[in-house]
Amino acid sequence: MRPTPQFLLSATSAAQFPDTEAPEVAFLGRSNVGKSSLLNALVGSKQAHVSATPGRTQAINFFALHEGAPGKAPTLMLADLPGYGYAKISKSISAEWPKFIEPYLADREQLALCVCLVDAKIPPQESDAQLIAYLRSIHRSILVVGTKADKLSGNEKTRSATALKDGLGIDQVLLCSAKSGLGIKEIWTELRALQM
Repeated sequence: MRPTPQFLLSATSAAQFPDTEAPEVAFLGRSNVGKSSLLNALVGSKQAHVSATPGRTQAINFFALHEGAPGKAPTLMLADLPGYGYAKISKSISAEWPKFIEPYLADREQLALCVCLVDAKIPPQESDAQLIAYLRSIHRSILVVGTKADKLSGNEKTRSATALKDGLGIDQVLLCSAKSGLGIKEIWTELRALQM
């Protein structure tokens, strides 16, 4: 059974980050990669706003997940971060981001996992490689998820996974689709492991 999701708050400064002890999972990716769609597919309801215009998220949106009634303390937190690299790929991954993003990623004690979303339909992007390198440099746990995989055939999925692993220098990539549900169970397996 999926936990009950609850939108908690939108933070635009470190002072606004929620005071919770539950492990947090940050969802990061380029502005048009489908973060909000994936978050909605994971929690089974429309919590994150899906915009027709990529790059609309300008705050960190926090969602609390409860095992049971929302009155109890959350067992897991999801954080939807602003996208990057839509207008142009900047030299520094954080140049386009608001100033509160880097402190969140570097200093947030509750942050247990960074889910890096990449588009499975296109070759590995330099901005995604920069993000992964940055997260490694600050010793964050990373899960790379290839979105929009429903648009690929079986052979294309295999080729895409290999290209992403090679291009981003990673050992594992989970292909998923918010539309078809592909990979959602596997992502939940990774998230539930944080609650132990």
